Amino acid sequence: MRLVVARCQVDYAGRLTAHLPMATRVLMIKADGSVLVHSDGGSYKPLNWMSPPCTLREGTTDDGEVEWTVTSPKTDDTLRILISEVVHDSRYDLGVDPGLVKDGVEKHLQELLAEHPATLAEGLSLVRREFPTAIGPVDLMCRDAAGTSVAVEIKRRGEIDGVEQLTRYLELLNRDPALTRKGAVRGIFAAQEIKPQARVLATDRGIACAVVDYDALRGLDDPGSRLF
Repeated sequence: MRLVVARCQVDYAGRLTAHLPMATRVLMIKADGSVLVHSDGGSYKPLNWMSPPCTLREGTTDDGEVEWTVTSPKTDDTLRILISEVVHDSRYDLGVDPGLVKDGVEKHLQELLAEHPATLAEGLSLVRREFPTAIGPVDLMCRDAAGTSVAVEIKRRGEIDGVEQLTRYLELLNRDPALTRKGAVRGIFAAQEIKPQARVLATDRGIACAVVDYDALRGLDDPGSRLF
């Protein structure tokens, strides 16, 4: 990766045109060929960029100023960067990135809730994780204190699609006499956050909703340290 801090003017031409007047910015040239222009604000999003594959040519204008021209072989888009002063120019070999490892993904939530099913509903016990059906596995199959089967669908963010998914599972599970001996299979839709529309749909279909406190499940949440 190459990082250049420079006073520059940036002009983009293609599906639209955009102009950035002369100012100090960070120019990032990545190993995959992408070129990004960043300012000291605006969070992570670049002010302008060219996605790979693209070609960067360094030259000079008729006035002797440094000019970068970035073009794409797939489109007519062009990014021109006119540089009046280079403050910093460095290159780094970052090596192979192992990728992002997310904390709190559905698999982790499933593992934790399988260990502590009673946090979803009092008296709930685990029967099996990844309970098979003809259209895919149910995250958790549980049993309540009365012996009724309970299917649990787990999401990080609970939206309407997740409720629809659990509804389809329940339709299949309630055809199995072995699961309905103590009554119809109930559903619990569990997530760290449940959208209002999803909650309304779940309630309308008789599905319970459970908001999961991930830190509390991991034992990292100390209620004594809270202000409220």
